[in-house]
Amino acid sequence: MALRAEGHDWDYAALADASRRAASVLQQQGVAAGDRIALFCYNTPAFVFALFGAWRLGATVVPINHKLQAPELAYILRHSGATLCLFDAALAEVVTSCGLAIKPLATGGRAGNIPSFDALCEAATPLMDEAAPPADAIAEILYTSGTTGKPKGCLHTHHAVLCTAMAAAAATSLTHADRTLIAMPIWHSSPLNNWCLGTLLVGGSVVLLREYAPAAFLQTLQQERITFTFGAPIAFLAPLQVVDNIADMDFSSMRLWAYGGGPLGADMARRLAAAYRSDRFMQVYGMTETGPLGTVLHPEDAVTKAGSIGRCGTPGTVVQLRHSDGRPCQAGEVGEIHLRSPGMMAGYLDDAEATANAFDQHGWYRSGDLARIDEDGFLFIVDRLKDMIVTGGENVYSKEVEDAIAAHPAVQDVAVIGRPHPEWGETVTALLVLRPGQTLDTQGLQDFLAPRLARYKIPRIVQVCESLPRTATGKLLKHLLRNEGTLRAPATQAAGQADGQA
Repeated sequence: MALRAEGHDWDYAALADASRRAASVLQQQGVAAGDRIALFCYNTPAFVFALFGAWRLGATVVPINHKLQAPELAYILRHSGATLCLFDAALAEVVTSCGLAIKPLATGGRAGNIPSFDALCEAATPLMDEAAPPADAIAEILYTSGTTGKPKGCLHTHHAVLCTAMAAAAATSLTHADRTLIAMPIWHSSPLNNWCLGTLLVGGSVVLLREYAPAAFLQTLQQERITFTFGAPIAFLAPLQVVDNIADMDFSSMRLWAYGGGPLGADMARRLAAAYRSDRFMQVYGMTETGPLGTVLHPEDAVTKAGSIGRCGTPGTVVQLRHSDGRPCQAGEVGEIHLRSPGMMAGYLDDAEATANAFDQHGWYRSGDLARIDEDGFLFIVDRLKDMIVTGGENVYSKEVEDAIAAHPAVQDVAVIGRPHPEWGETVTALLVLRPGQTLDTQGLQDFLAPRLARYKIPRIVQVCESLPRTATGKLLKHLLRNEGTLRAPATQAAGQADGQA
C-alpha cells in the first residue's frame, strides 16, 4: 500500500494512475510546464494526487496553510503567480472572499458552481505523455514569513526535494515496512518533504489524518498499526490532557516518534516516555529554507541532553555555530546556527535582497537562531535573531501580528512577543499602549483579528502598558519585554490553552 486516507487504499500502481488522471485534469484546465498551482487543502488524497499530477506536467506546486484567512491567502496567491487553486470545499468561503481572478477547483464536496476535481479525475483518461522536468526546475514554492511580516516563497528544485526525502528517510531509517502517519498539516515542509515523500521514496505506506485531533490521532496510531509519525511537541502532549484511556491503547507497532518545533525538557521527555510506554522519541530541527534538514537529537540522548536540538543528523547536512565575525564557537559559547544542506532552497521568490541576506559569503544559510554548544557538540537554542514565535509547532512572526493589531483604532503602540508555555512552546502575547480614553480587552482584540489572521497567530495574552521600551531611533527593546519582571502583571489574559492555539 502506498496511501491510505478517508477509508480508502491506493497501492503504488493506483497512486500512479490517480496522479496521471490528476495531470490530465490539470492539463485540461490549462496548466502547463512552468505554471504554478496552489494547493489549499487539508491532509487529503487529492493533495497528493494533484502534487504528483502537477509534477508530471512540469508545473510547480504552491502548498498553502489551510488555516489562513482571505487577506493572507490572497497575498500568497498573488505573490506566487498561481494560475489555479485546488481547495477543499470546506474552505470555499475563504477562497471566494479573496476576490482574485484565479481558476478554482474544489475537492471533498460541492462548492457552488466550481468544478469538482474529484469528479473530473474519476472521468479523466490518465495522461501518459508526461513531461520530465529537469532537476533544477522549481518543484515547490513553500511559504514562510520573515521579519518584514510578509510571507516569503522558498523555491525548492526537484533535486532539492529528492535530496530532502532521501536524507530524512536515512536519518530515521525508514523502509518499505514503515507505515507513516501524516497528522500534522501536509502543506508544512517537514510532513510533506521529509515524511510523506521520504516514506513513498522507500516504498512505505503513508496514512493521512485529515486534520489533527488528540483522540483521532491516538486511535489512528493504534488502529492503523503506525510505525512512525512526526508532530510538534503539543501533538503528543495534548492527548495527555483530554484522552483518559491512553494506558489501555496499544502502540506496540511504533518504531519511532519524531518531534520538531521546539525542544523538550527532561521532565517532559520522561512524561512522554511514560505515557506512551516508549523511549523512542527523536527531536529534529530544521527550517523550510533548508529542506527542512538540520540536526537530530536521537532517543538515547533525549533525557541526558534534554533541551538540546541535537547535532548534525541528516545525511549531507553540515551545521556550524559561529560568532558574528564568522569565528566558530567553542564549547560554552553562543553563536548563530549556520547550515548547508542538499535540500537547500534556490532562493526566495522575487526577492533577491532577502535571498542575499539569508546566506553568508560562502553560501551558508544563516538561521537567525542563537545557540550554545556544549563539550559534546550538542546545540541548545538560547534566543532568536529573528523575532519568531513558535506556538504548537507553528511559526508566528511578530511584525505581521503587530501590523494587524496596529490597525485597531484604540491602539497607539504595540509589541508582540512569545512567552514560554510548558506545552505549546510559546504563547503569542500582545503588549499594548492604548490611545487616551480607549479600552481594549483580550476578547475584543481577538474578535478584531479573527478575520485578519490565522487563529494560531492571534494573541492569547493581552497586556496593557503605559509605554514600551524603545531605543532613541524607535526600535523596540524586545529583550526587555520578554523579561516579565520589567512589566506589571497582565491587564487581561486568556484563561487557558485548552481550546488549542492552532
